[in-house]
Amino acid sequence: MEESQGDFLPSDVPESTSSNNCERNTSSAHSNRRSGFPGVKKRGHSSRSWIKIDQDGNVKILELDKAKIMRQCSLPSRDLRLLDPLFIYPSTILGREKAIVVSLEQIRCIITAEEVILMNSLDINVVQYKSELCKRLQAKKDQSDDLPFEFRALELALELTCMSLDVKVKELEMEIYPVLDELASSINTLNLERVRRLKGHLLTLTQRVQKVRDELEHLMDDDGDMAEMYLTEKKLRSEGNTPHEINPLTNFSGGTRQVSKSAPVSPIASTSGAPRLQRAFSSIVTASKQGSLTSSHGGDNIEQLEMLLEAYFVVIDHTLSKLLSLKEYIDDTEDLINIKLGNVQNHLIQFELLLTAATFVATLFAAVAGVFGMNFAASIFDYPSAFSWVLIITGAGCGLLYFSFLLYFKYKKIFPL
Repeated sequence: MEESQGDFLPSDVPESTSSNNCERNTSSAHSNRRSGFPGVKKRGHSSRSWIKIDQDGNVKILELDKAKIMRQCSLPSRDLRLLDPLFIYPSTILGREKAIVVSLEQIRCIITAEEVILMNSLDINVVQYKSELCKRLQAKKDQSDDLPFEFRALELALELTCMSLDVKVKELEMEIYPVLDELASSINTLNLERVRRLKGHLLTLTQRVQKVRDELEHLMDDDGDMAEMYLTEKKLRSEGNTPHEINPLTNFSGGTRQVSKSAPVSPIASTSGAPRLQRAFSSIVTASKQGSLTSSHGGDNIEQLEMLLEAYFVVIDHTLSKLLSLKEYIDDTEDLINIKLGNVQNHLIQFELLLTAATFVATLFAAVAGVFGMNFAASIFDYPSAFSWVLIITGAGCGLLYFSFLLYFKYKKIFPL
């Protein structure tokens, strides 16, 4: 029995180790379920390279993760997805509490009242935006500019986007007009394939330009969104609310809360409370005056932003009109091709109609010749020249019948003769 127990003792250790392994596997499986896939790092918390440009035009390359940007700029995670280069989103401009999220073509950045956080990329538009913004900020450092920092950064993004789309439209025009002219003169499979490919590019570019135009139109129609985009005013307004300005209100309200209902009210206390009440009402009046001033100042700034957006709306609308005119030119070329193909088809139908009439006349002539070729007794065969006269009369009749067909076609204006 002891030997048997000794034989069973070593087997107990693997069981315990296997149970521990099972627990580890179970815990790892639970952790893998939480993380989504085993061994895969969450992409949302990975750091990425960003370009930081301050108001003086200084550039810094930073490694920031998604959570830090969300805390710093007070942005939700769905807004940061618009800046992800792995995804293709339509052009969007979002005004938030402390930042403006800009996603215009390849320019994807976060604009605050003090800095621009730009996605670090080797794209020509991103490099041009960074260099041009630094150049303008450094050039206007000593100059007075009525536009705040965020509007200058937004203006440059709109300018480069409109210029980039306009250049692409011009390149497409230079490529598509010769192809359409060649197709109008020579209809073949190669030219049709080239026009089909260019028409697909035209449709894609039209959708991109249309989305930018719709976004600008949406911003101009909504005063609330434009007010949210004035970050400098909101920052100055928040910094202007110092504690000593709101102390009379809070002390007065706090004093009223601290006084007990059962406490006696003395005449001295009531007389001393009157100046406090007067000071409280005067502070309320001054606060309302300041609020009206800031609201009127905000209205002016909304109008200023609206004029800025309207200027680039005219530019992008002109670009869209060129695309629409190019599409109309393609449609006109297609109509011309269809007319030409219809004309060729009509000529074929006319030729087929002539052949059908000629075939009918020839069939009649062959039928007469076939009848007289039968082996039957007739008195006409007693004359050697009789069959020749039959052929001559039959041929003349068939010719007259064919000529009558042609006159009928001309009378019905089926085709000109």
